[in-house]
Amino acid sequence: MILHVNHTRRDSAVPTTSEVVETLLGLLEEGSIEPAQYARMQIHLDWIQYRHNFREPVSVTRAPGRCDDNDNQVPLELRIDGRQVAPGSLRALVRGALTPMAPERAQRQERVYLEDFCSFRRSLTWQFNRLYWTRLKDWEQATGRDYEKALPGGQSDAHHPQAIADTVGDFWTLLKDLQSRNQLPEEIFVLEMGVGTGTRAGMWLDRFLALDQQRETKFYPRLRFLLGDYSLATLERSRAAVGNHLDQCSFIALDALDPIRTLSFLRHKILHVHSSNMYDNLPDEEIERRDGRIYWVQVRAYLPAAEAARIGEACEVPDSQVPKTITRLLDVGPECLPDHSRGVQFWQEIWGAMRLEERVVSVEDLPDSPFPAALNPTQLEDILREAPSDLRFQLSSGALESFRNTLPLLHPRGYLRCRIFLSLT
Repeated sequence: MILHVNHTRRDSAVPTTSEVVETLLGLLEEGSIEPAQYARMQIHLDWIQYRHNFREPVSVTRAPGRCDDNDNQVPLELRIDGRQVAPGSLRALVRGALTPMAPERAQRQERVYLEDFCSFRRSLTWQFNRLYWTRLKDWEQATGRDYEKALPGGQSDAHHPQAIADTVGDFWTLLKDLQSRNQLPEEIFVLEMGVGTGTRAGMWLDRFLALDQQRETKFYPRLRFLLGDYSLATLERSRAAVGNHLDQCSFIALDALDPIRTLSFLRHKILHVHSSNMYDNLPDEEIERRDGRIYWVQVRAYLPAAEAARIGEACEVPDSQVPKTITRLLDVGPECLPDHSRGVQFWQEIWGAMRLEERVVSVEDLPDSPFPAALNPTQLEDILREAPSDLRFQLSSGALESFRNTLPLLHPRGYLRCRIFLSLT
């Protein structure tokens, strides 16, 4: 058994490593864990930053095709989210998670599955993500707070005045150098992707105007600032934050995965692209390496049956119609129910209750390569040559796709700056 301690918080409510080891040894002694499973299994003790996530307090990842003597799929990983484990409940939760998989019929009595196993990138969880951003106003009206308040710390880290001033200074230096070489375009294009409230864009424009006036370079009138986002509600909201610069601004609905599709007329013309905390909102994958072999993590979304029944009763949706109503929700939004407010309630309740079940599949067993363009298993093995033989990591395929489809927009002297949210609290 290998125990990975993936957090360093000191909190009396979070299980300690000694509690985890003691619990597993106790279950081994009583026969709840097979010795062969115990020897092979990896334990991950986590503390998930977001209180609401898709994980059960204790969950198991199993490998299809690898079974014990009783034809049960062998557990490869036991993942413990210390933030969700109530004091005194660890033993029961671990025992329940490690109980051999019940037949599918019995399993469906406990879980209402919303999809088949698939790559995480293709999971309907990303359809919920898109729904959130396209119907942001409905969500915020129901919760009574804007989306930035939901971030750890209650605000975006992209609004630091000094960081913005440094960015503007770097950009002004580039423009000045191009001007000195007689290479400065007549129109100076800047693209911000993932504009949020528009606060950063407004601060950037304020600072750029002030610097331009101070140094009498007259770059500002030539500036064409593009605010890009696939959320129309976000674009509309951002107008107020850049209200003093509307003549310089254009608001463009675009898909961050493929911005060149919308902005092909600006190929090789944009001098600065800025991405604000956007890459972590693009689809990604998880990959596992065990004993030197590459596995792809697949998921399927489900609702605990009791939660599905509770939500159905609260929103006046028959139990049998909950999955179909979720499909309609993702198609049309809260109008999936005749009463709009009830539709928003249904949306929020489903989102809060939804969980992901995991399994790993050997990359050799997948009919189609799930790797993003220009990456294959051999290249990945080369990248991981010096890495441990057993590890699990994210492959940000959405970020890679976005990056690849943004580069053609850049002027030969242009640059792309990315900001990724990171919280250590």
